[in-house]
Amino acid sequence: MTVKAGVVGVGAIGRNHARIYAELDTAELVAVYDANREAALEIAERFGCVAAESLEQLIGEVDVASVATPTVTHREIGGRLLEAGRHVLVEKPISDSVDEARVLIDLAQQKGKVLQVGHIERFNPVMSQLESHLDRPRFIESHRLSPFPQRSLDIGVVLDLMIHDLDIILHLVDSAVAHIDAVGIPVLTRREDIANARIRFENGCVANVTASRISPERMRKIRVFQGDAYLSLDYQDQSGWIYRRADGQIHRSEVEVEKDEPLKCELAAFVKCAAEGTVPRVCGQQGAAALDVALEITRIIEEGNSQNRD
Repeated sequence: MTVKAGVVGVGAIGRNHARIYAELDTAELVAVYDANREAALEIAERFGCVAAESLEQLIGEVDVASVATPTVTHREIGGRLLEAGRHVLVEKPISDSVDEARVLIDLAQQKGKVLQVGHIERFNPVMSQLESHLDRPRFIESHRLSPFPQRSLDIGVVLDLMIHDLDIILHLVDSAVAHIDAVGIPVLTRREDIANARIRFENGCVANVTASRISPERMRKIRVFQGDAYLSLDYQDQSGWIYRRADGQIHRSEVEVEKDEPLKCELAAFVKCAAEGTVPRVCGQQGAAALDVALEITRIIEEGNSQNRD
């Protein structure tokens, strides 16, 4: 059985959702909708689907939908889809406030529908290596750097990029946050474009997280340390090394990764969850948890920058 899929918002991210739905054997791309009618028509022609003239028209055509619109619209659009009984994948961050995220979570539960959040790195093939090789992480260091994106400028780099790593770290550590220190600097926008956060968890683990959208190079790397080993992984290259202590020496071995496109894995998993009625790998509650930490980091940064201006 194929699931009828649609995409709301066909900008830089949404058009890739449309492409992959059109490629999946388990889904049929039937409609796209965008406030920019010309953009919707272009994508509809490219992938052989309907360019809906309204969100209501798209809702009438689909079983599932990706919401790839600006963050401030996620609550309204995602909510209308869920109210109509459609399964929803909402791009990260789930919303621009935890309260609005909870509205979406409650709606999905009431309607018995899947609400998945687009934290794409959870579907990166390197993630299975993190989960299978490491236990009780004690220190985590991550770097996510990119050139200036000319998109997602309604949010800062914490909600744009760092939130990917926050979701992964919360998943790996599985402990409450005890304390956060953070700094961020606006360079090309009015919000922070480069940021660093140091997060201490109640179980003693510490994470040092850096994100930048003004870097001349791209980097998506994580290193996770525990008592007898550490793992160094590159999300971008889908490669890595594991270092283990044995016989008084450090032994290095390459991590075997079966490479694949993370977005394809993410959307295939979403379609499967919708068809089977199962809980997604990144559910609404997990998306809200990452958002909660990201908003607290943003608050600390804004408070520090305000004090420096004064």
